[in-house]
Amino acid sequence: MFRFIATALLSAIAASSTHAESTQSVQAGTPRQPVIAENYMVAAANPFAVNAGVDVLANGGTAADAAVTVQTMLNLFEPQSSGIGGGAFMLYWDASEKKLITYDGREKAPASATPEYFFGEDNKPVKWWDAVVGGRSVGVPGTLKLLEKVHGQHGKQAWSDLLLPAIVNAEAGFEISPRLAASIASAQKRKLDLFPATRDYFFNEDGSPKEAGTYLKNPLFAQTLRNIAANGSAPFYQGDIAAQIVEAVKTEVNPGELTLQDMADYEVIERAPVCFAYRAYDVCGMGPPTSGGLTMGQILTMLEQHDLPAMGPSADAWHLYIEAAKLAYADRGLYMADSDFVDMPDGLLNKSYLSERAALIDPEKAMGKATAGNPPQKSAMRFAPDTQLERAGTSHFSIVDQYGDMISMTTTIETGFGSRVMTNGFLLNNELTDFSRVPEKDGLPIANRVEGGKRPRSSMSPTIVFKDQQPVLAIGSPGGSRIINYVTQSVIAILDWNMDPQTAVDFPHVVNRNGNTDLEENTTATELEPALAALGHEINIRGLNSGLHAILVSDGKLIGAADSRREGIAAGH
Repeated sequence: MFRFIATALLSAIAASSTHAESTQSVQAGTPRQPVIAENYMVAAANPFAVNAGVDVLANGGTAADAAVTVQTMLNLFEPQSSGIGGGAFMLYWDASEKKLITYDGREKAPASATPEYFFGEDNKPVKWWDAVVGGRSVGVPGTLKLLEKVHGQHGKQAWSDLLLPAIVNAEAGFEISPRLAASIASAQKRKLDLFPATRDYFFNEDGSPKEAGTYLKNPLFAQTLRNIAANGSAPFYQGDIAAQIVEAVKTEVNPGELTLQDMADYEVIERAPVCFAYRAYDVCGMGPPTSGGLTMGQILTMLEQHDLPAMGPSADAWHLYIEAAKLAYADRGLYMADSDFVDMPDGLLNKSYLSERAALIDPEKAMGKATAGNPPQKSAMRFAPDTQLERAGTSHFSIVDQYGDMISMTTTIETGFGSRVMTNGFLLNNELTDFSRVPEKDGLPIANRVEGGKRPRSSMSPTIVFKDQQPVLAIGSPGGSRIINYVTQSVIAILDWNMDPQTAVDFPHVVNRNGNTDLEENTTATELEPALAALGHEINIRGLNSGLHAILVSDGKLIGAADSRREGIAAGH
C-alpha cells in the first residue's frame, strides 16, 4: 500500500517512539516523540479530537469519515482556531483511484460587497482590529459543506455517527485546556467579551475569563450538530441555522451584510492541485484562493539548484532560504488572489522564470526587500502590491487510513476567536479581513481587494508529497501568513536534511515574508543572528507558534508528529 522512503530513518526513531495508541493529554511545550503505526493514523491539535478520529478509523472508517469527527471535535475543544463557522482547504489522496483531489471550502464575501467594504465614515480604510470585531468581517462559512462533500465522495460510515463524539462531549462537558484558557484571557483585551453569547460562554458571571480545568458544556452546539446529523448541511445553508447566522452578523458594532441568498449560494469547489517537482519528489498543494501552494513552489524551485542536503541547517542555507522567500512573497503580494476574479499569471512556477529569479540571490549578501518579477502571463492586467499579512490563527490535521487514503487539511476561523460573534454554539469567522482593506494604490487595483462573492487570499498550505507517484508525506500548519514558511521549512527538513517528522516540526523557525527576518525566541535559531546580520539581514527575535501536524510514510510504516508548541498528538494503530 505504501512505498519505501528510508529504512534508516525508521530504525533510528523506533526505539524512542511513543506507543501509537497513547491517549495521554499533553500541554504545549511538552516534548514529543515520533509515533509509529502500521495501518492508520491521525495527527491533530487536540488529543480528544485525535483519539475520536482514530476510533473512526479503527471501526473501518475512511480518512474522510475521520475528518468529519476530528473537525467537529476541534470545533468543540479548540474553538478559537477552527470550526463550522469558518473555512478550510483539503487535499485528498484517493488510493483506489490513484487521484489527488483538492477541495476549496474558503469563505466568500457577501454578493453586495464592494472594494470599499472596509471603509469608515471618513472614506478611508478602518484599522485591522476595528474591521475584525463584529459581523462585517464574517464570510459565508465553507467548512461544513466541505466535510459533507468529501464524506459523500469518500466516506463509508453514517454521517450522523461521525458527529456523535462532538455531540456527546458538548452535552457532557469537558475541561478547558491550558492553551484555550490562555487564549481566552489574552483575547479579552481584544473584545472577546463584547457580544453576549460569546461572553456567556467564555467568561464567568463576574466578567473574569474561565480558567484551565473549568468544566465547560455547550448544549447549543450539541443541538446544532444533532440538526446537522439528521439533515446534513441544508439547515446551515438554507434553513434555521442559516437564518440565525444572518441575524447574528447584524451586530450593533460593525454590522455585516450576509444574506440568506449568500448562504444558499455557497458551493465547495474542486480545484486542480498545484504540483511541482522537488529533487526526487513531487510536492502538491492548494492553488488560489490560497497562495500557499504557489509560494511554496516558488521557494523550493529556486532552492533546488543549491545543495541543501550537504549544507544542512547552516547559516548559509538559511540565507539562501530567506532570499528565496523574499522573492516568492513579493510575487505573492502582487499577483496572488482568488483566480475566479483575478487574471493571475500562468507562469508563476515556470522553471525558466524562477531560474531568473533565483539568479538574483547573492550567496554573500542580503538583497533587502524584494520586488515582484514578471512571470509569463496571458493577461496584460496590472496590479499594485498588497502588503497586508494575515494574522496567526487556524489549525491543521493530517490523516491516513487503512485503505491508503490520505488527507491534509488546514482549517480556520481566521484570527483567534474569529469575529467574536457566536451563534448556535460556534464562533463565526473574520475571514473577510484577509482581503486588502485598501482596494487600489497609485491608480492600480490590488488583486486581493474585496469584491462581491470573492474568496479572500489565504496562506494556508496543506501539502502532500509524492515519490514514485505514491504519497509519502502529509503536512500543514496554522500561523497566518507565516504558514508558508513553517510548512516549507519542515518539508526541507524531512526531504533534504533527513529529519524524522517530529524533529522537523519542532525544529526552530526562521521566517521571512519579504521584510525583516524572524528567528524563533528561546531556541537555537537565535544563534544564527550574528552570521545572518553580517550578511545584511535585519533580525527580530520573537515567538513563532506554529502548529505543524505531519504523517510520513516510511518503509510501510506511518510516522506521525504533532508540533510540541501546541497541545496536539499523533496516534494510530
